[in-house]
Amino acid sequence: MRPARKCSASGDSVIHDCKAPVTRHLVLVRHGQSVANRSGLFTGLLDSPLTEQGRMEAEAAGRRLAERSWRFSAAFTSTLTRAIVSGRLILDALGQPGLVPQRFAALDERDYGDLSGLDKIAADARWGAERIETWRRSYAEAPPNGESLRDTVARIVPCYLRTIQPAVMGGDVLVVAHGNCLRALVMALEDLSPAEVEHLELATGSVRIYELAADTTIKARWIDG
Repeated sequence: MRPARKCSASGDSVIHDCKAPVTRHLVLVRHGQSVANRSGLFTGLLDSPLTEQGRMEAEAAGRRLAERSWRFSAAFTSTLTRAIVSGRLILDALGQPGLVPQRFAALDERDYGDLSGLDKIAADARWGAERIETWRRSYAEAPPNGESLRDTVARIVPCYLRTIQPAVMGGDVLVVAHGNCLRALVMALEDLSPAEVEHLELATGSVRIYELAADTTIKARWIDG
């Protein structure tokens, strides 16, 4: 949101605040690369820290937003370290170190259950490559003791409607979270079908921007990375 500007009425020497119109943007950023990402592990709810590359990806996302003069009135992250630190690096790059993101477990990454901590070779050897790919990409299939994308949608959408969307209606909002939980949120925002969401990928450090209309519908969308 642009800051308020100063203006004065014609013929009047009194200067008063002249507020810019409220903008309603939702900016989604996937966290930077984590140690588990670099190692090719199914991460899920494992609290894997950022790599140095991951820190640079988050800082780069912040610089890209700063170049476009973004200022956020609210910010949200998951409760996992890689998202929290990425959010902090982005806000520091924007010159907003005083904005403390709210943390919600509903924004945590999809739970990969028994796949968590395994690499693809070990998972393929145990369950078969075709089954692993189905669990990874499909909407309704869940790995053993884990969540499907449908389960992830079911916990993220209420959080969005109760907390994030109302914040967006009052100004520009930053959300820093994870690949699958953001896939779930994008599915809801863009009304994607289960078949369409299977092909949706969000790279680490990537940015998606939505402008909301006064009736909360999506007015415009931009993708950066």
